[in-house]
Amino acid sequence: MTFASPELLLVLLLVPAAFVAYLLLQRRRTRYVVRFTNVALLENLVPRRPSWRRHVPAALYLAAVAALGIALARPSMAVPVPREEATVVLTMDTSRSMLATDVSPDRLSAAKAAATDFIARLPAGFRVGLVAFSTEARLVLAPTTDRAQLRAALDSLRADGGTALGDAIALSVQAADLASGATGHPAAAPDPAASPSPSTSPSGSPGTARPSEPPLVATVLLSDGKSSTGQLDPLEAASDAAARGVPVYTIALGTQNGTVDVQDGQGGMQTIDVPPDPQTLRDVAARTGGKFFEAPTSDDLASIYQSLGSRVGTTVQEQEVTAWFAAGALLLILGGAGLAAFWFNRIP
Repeated sequence: MTFASPELLLVLLLVPAAFVAYLLLQRRRTRYVVRFTNVALLENLVPRRPSWRRHVPAALYLAAVAALGIALARPSMAVPVPREEATVVLTMDTSRSMLATDVSPDRLSAAKAAATDFIARLPAGFRVGLVAFSTEARLVLAPTTDRAQLRAALDSLRADGGTALGDAIALSVQAADLASGATGHPAAAPDPAASPSPSTSPSGSPGTARPSEPPLVATVLLSDGKSSTGQLDPLEAASDAAARGVPVYTIALGTQNGTVDVQDGQGGMQTIDVPPDPQTLRDVAARTGGKFFEAPTSDDLASIYQSLGSRVGTTVQEQEVTAWFAAGALLLILGGAGLAAFWFNRIP
């Protein structure tokens, strides 16, 4: 939290001073009662004392003073706000291993259902594209705001072939570049460690926004196996994505027990293991500034896409929150007065 007028925080010194004054007042009141009151008679006439309740209104008043002191200093803090626009490229593995049933009902069906729900949660102004990859990568749909086209494109995906992971990352970056060129903004990678962009004017007037950051351009890559074909190494493609400012969020789908049936060289069928390759996907995400997730079940995958929707759908900006503290102080004062009236039939 930052303050436009930090010197006014000195007002907070009134809080401990008032607290000490309150304690002295309570001790003086106790001495007065003991000196001038028949204690035995008082206990018979008033068997129940307000105990801790008599201190609650005073505590609320002191908290109100503290909130007002903070409000005077005009605080600002980082708060999440919805993005107005962004471009997200969904990169879906459609290799034959996506037919494995260790993720119910099978990996590809679970991935399509979760991706459909993901795009439905994104703001309407977001452009979303679709890249599918197996033996080779292909751009199924350029980034668009047409959700009906996106759903139809997802439904059309079929599983077969190998896993060209590096080529898929490169094609996704190209699609992101096209989208950023179409909107007139360069791609911008989010940096969670960076300071949030301010939304107040240099004078600190609330409600006056500075120019916003460029719209986010990112890739969400889902794969269930180790890269087995293609022209590019996945980490080399990730380095290029990082250089272009396109973060890649990666999801390793499936379990180590996943299997799929394939034809052998003699026309028969054989069962082969198709475990995911989390380490490569983890390295890709780390190199590009994205985040890595593991999805051993369809419920995990749905939860991950929900989390990603929140992550790419909002950005963090610093906004003045003076009104929050002023409103809090008002509520504390009203609360203290209301409790005093209810418990003791008076308002101190």
